Amino acid sequence: MNNIRKWAMASIMCAGGLTGMAQIAPAIPADPVIEAHIQEWLKKMTLEEKIGQMCEITVDVVTDFPGSKDGFKLSEAMLDTVIGKYKVGSILNVPLSVAQKKEVWAAAIKQIQDKSMKEIGIPCIYGVDQIHGTTYTLDGTLFPQGVNMGASFNRELVRRGAEISAYETKAGCIPWTYAPVVDLGRDPRWPRMWENYGEDCYVNAQMGVEAVKGFQGSDPNHIGEYNVAACMKHYMGYGVPVSGKDRTPSSISRSDLREKHFAPFLAAVRAGALSVMVNSGVDNGMPFHANRELLTEWLKEDLNWDGLIVTDWADINNLCTRDHIVATKKEAIKIAINAGIDMSMVPYEVS
Repeated sequence: MNNIRKWAMASIMCAGGLTGMAQIAPAIPADPVIEAHIQEWLKKMTLEEKIGQMCEITVDVVTDFPGSKDGFKLSEAMLDTVIGKYKVGSILNVPLSVAQKKEVWAAAIKQIQDKSMKEIGIPCIYGVDQIHGTTYTLDGTLFPQGVNMGASFNRELVRRGAEISAYETKAGCIPWTYAPVVDLGRDPRWPRMWENYGEDCYVNAQMGVEAVKGFQGSDPNHIGEYNVAACMKHYMGYGVPVSGKDRTPSSISRSDLREKHFAPFLAAVRAGALSVMVNSGVDNGMPFHANRELLTEWLKEDLNWDGLIVTDWADINNLCTRDHIVATKKEAIKIAINAGIDMSMVPYEVS
């Protein structure tokens, strides 16, 4: 009981300590060598290449079905289109949601990277949802879902689980995982309650920090041989939809948004998290993917953070087709990019 009381008191302190936040030192320290290398590449790239690098396509687009008996098979013709023609910078997911052997993953990632290095000289970033263990790799280690890990109040357990997941993910040459999930699960109707660490902002913040450290290691500028880049999600307020249904609107007060839902992301950014995935929904009439204040001001400017902000599944298109805040997909892209989006999970369109 004393431990639970300590967590509760720390939660109150966490909630009260976020207002009036001053500019802070960058969580991802500037590395002059890396920055110079980036600037050198940007000067070489055409506008079309830069646009391509901001796109993320699902692996089904470049997969030959049904594939071989030993795993999925990539389509050279579609790789020519996606990487050769459009210079797409990221591929995600697993074909038909079927886990693959680490050797199959390694061969596929090598094929993708060889193509990307040949066509543009920049590695293609591959990402998967390893949120409670190495779920997309056959024979990988599975851990309890996030809500169970949160209920343990055991920081060391969460960090060790992330370390093991990173090790096994990297064994298949995959460098990026869409985890940890640090949404506040506060509505029992919500169908994804099991993914996060619970309803408390402090618990989510603490577990999120440990997961980030476990996935990435101690230096976000130099991810280790057995580490992967982390991606916090879903920024933010994803777990409290008014209807209780996934990817539907929320109505969060300003104080709760800032002091509760923002808290885990704040903590993970300060711990060096390299990327963030955005909430698919709309809050008080404003889609998160169009909200410059939350994406650029709160994350990039207030926290002096230069990590990557990636959309969730087809969410820039949703600004047009679902949310109807613009008439065309082109206008939706403009709004999202100006709001602070760095990469669009398209995920199927390649023309």
